[in-house]
Amino acid sequence: MKIQVISIFNDPIKSYLSTSMMRKATDIGAVEFGYIDLRDFGQGPRKQVDDTPYGGGDGMLLMVEPLHKAIGHAKKQDPKAKVYLTTPKAKKLTQAYCREIADEDTGMIIVCGRYEGEDARVLKYIDRSFSIGDYILTGGELPALVLTDSVVRLLPGVLGGETSAEKESFTDGETLEHPHYTRPEEYDGQKVPDVLLSGNHVQIAKWRKDN
Repeated sequence: MKIQVISIFNDPIKSYLSTSMMRKATDIGAVEFGYIDLRDFGQGPRKQVDDTPYGGGDGMLLMVEPLHKAIGHAKKQDPKAKVYLTTPKAKKLTQAYCREIADEDTGMIIVCGRYEGEDARVLKYIDRSFSIGDYILTGGELPALVLTDSVVRLLPGVLGGETSAEKESFTDGETLEHPHYTRPEEYDGQKVPDVLLSGNHVQIAKWRKDN
C-alpha cells in the first residue's frame, strides 16, 4: 500500500512513520510512505496556501488551488489511490472502518486540514473524510497519523502473528480486551490472577472472556 500525506508540517509525520511498527511495515514492503509539502504548490513568491474567508470571519482557510495541485501530484504517483481529508465534520474513525480500508489495499492520499478549514470547493477532489473525535485540533497531522497507524498495522505481516489483529479491542463490535499481566508475579501487593498461572487454558479463556 502506498500512503501519501499532504501537509505543511511533514517533519513530525516523517519522524513517527520511521519508527517502531511503521518502520517494520516499510522494511518488509507492506507500505510505502510519501510526503508532499503543500507549500510546493503555493501561490506567488511566498508560496501562499491560505487566505481569509469570503464573507468575513476569524481565521484563515486553505486555498483550493494549492490543494488541488498537490492532490493531482499525488495522483500521478498512484492514480487509483483514494483521497482522504481530515476534518471534525466527518464520519468518526473506527476499527471497522480501518479494517475496511486495509482490506481494500488501495493507496491513500491524506490531506491534512489546517487553520479554520479548507475552501469547500476542494471537496470535489476528496473521496472520503474522517474525524478522530468531537474536539478541535490545530491541524490534521495527528489525525493523519492515527489513520495511517491504524490501517498499516492491519496489513499482512506487519503485526507478526496471523491472529494478532483479530484478537484486539474493537475488532468484534465494541468489546475491549481483557487485562494483561507479565513479570513479576507480585508487585506492590498486587498479584497476577491465579488462573493465569494455572496452565488451564480452558479456564484462562473463560477468565479472559469474562474480564
